Amino acid sequence: MTRPVIGIFGGTFNPVHVGHVRAAIEVAEALSLAAVEFVPAARPPHKNGEPVLDFPLRLKLCRLALDGLSGFSVNTMEADRPGPSYTRDTLASLGRARPDEDFCFILGMGDLLSLPTWKDGLRLGRLAHLAVHAREGLGLEHFGHFLAARAADMEAAPTADPAVWELPGGRRLTFVPVARLDVSSSDIRDRWRCGRRIHGLVGEAVRHELETHAAAVTAGWSRPVPA
Repeated sequence: MTRPVIGIFGGTFNPVHVGHVRAAIEVAEALSLAAVEFVPAARPPHKNGEPVLDFPLRLKLCRLALDGLSGFSVNTMEADRPGPSYTRDTLASLGRARPDEDFCFILGMGDLLSLPTWKDGLRLGRLAHLAVHAREGLGLEHFGHFLAARAADMEAAPTADPAVWELPGGRRLTFVPVARLDVSSSDIRDRWRCGRRIHGLVGEAVRHELETHAAAVTAGWSRPVPA
């Protein structure tokens, strides 16, 4: 019997926005994932110096963003884990806790290109399938160039389809083209600081929650950046 494949969409979600949700939907549909779980990072290791909203608020915003979306949920596993939220540890923990499921880690093209800087980033394919969606104008050509240069480190082998590479243990790394939405969390934060509207960039429930806690949000996104 084929084991279900669960999409894991990790990130800081500072804040979660419509681009996150849309990308997750398109990857889930393209790869026939059984479900998708957003996993907000409690202590994102790559965001040192960047003002980040408190974890409970980011968690609540993710729940609001996915409310009513069948098959999508928020996984709170990072809440009580000590130390930085390394993807390697997250995927390993999921594999141990849920041996009857397979997992597919969803990441943007920018994340793929930065994997060499992640903790054991080039070995994530030993723990889960990987699905890469286009971001910031980076597409299949960049995907192919990166994999060609890093194939040995990732133990990846090309297939007849340039969008699919084989990984250890029968897993796959797949490029998934998605509709481009020029939305970013950094732009939303900049607009918020300037008093500009963020309508249409985040879901209405997310926007309402941000505005309900406007003072805390403004304080969170205005913390001094350490030198």
